[in-house]
Amino acid sequence: MDRREFAALLPALLAGSALAPEGVEAQTAASLPTIESGVYKPTPAKAGSMAGHSSSRYLMGMLKAGNIRLEMHESTIEPGAEHEAVGTHLHSEIWLVREGTAELTTNGVARTMVAGDVGICCAGDKHFIANTSDKPVTYFVVTVGPPE
Repeated sequence: MDRREFAALLPALLAGSALAPEGVEAQTAASLPTIESGVYKPTPAKAGSMAGHSSSRYLMGMLKAGNIRLEMHESTIEPGAEHEAVGTHLHSEIWLVREGTAELTTNGVARTMVAGDVGICCAGDKHFIANTSDKPVTYFVVTVGPPE
C-alpha cells in the first residue's frame, strides 16, 4: 500500500469502521451453511490478497446456537511481507501461532507471539498481525461473532 492509498483509508481507520477486501459482500445467517459436528479438512492453500500471504480455510458458517458465525483458517505470512490492513470487526478473533514469530497489534499496542502462543482480539478493537522475523510465520485464526 502506498501513501496515497493509506491516506485514502485513514478516515475509515480513525472512525473505526471495518475494512473488507474488494468484492466481499455482507454476510447474512441465511447465506452461510450451518456448521455440523464433525471433522473439517483445510482447503488447498491459496495466495492471499496481499503479496507474501497465503491461507487455507477449514470452515465458515453458522452455529446452530443462534446468530453466531464461526470461521477457521490457517495463514502464513512470509518474511518481509507487509502486514494486513488495520481493521475492526463485529466478531472476535483468536490466533494460535503454529510456527515462527508474529506481532499482534491491538488498539495500538504491539505484542510478540511465538509458536504455541494465543492472541485474542475482541470485537471492535483495531488490529493487525505481522511477521516480524526472517522466517515464515504460520498461525490458525478462529473468528466468532455475528455475520458481517
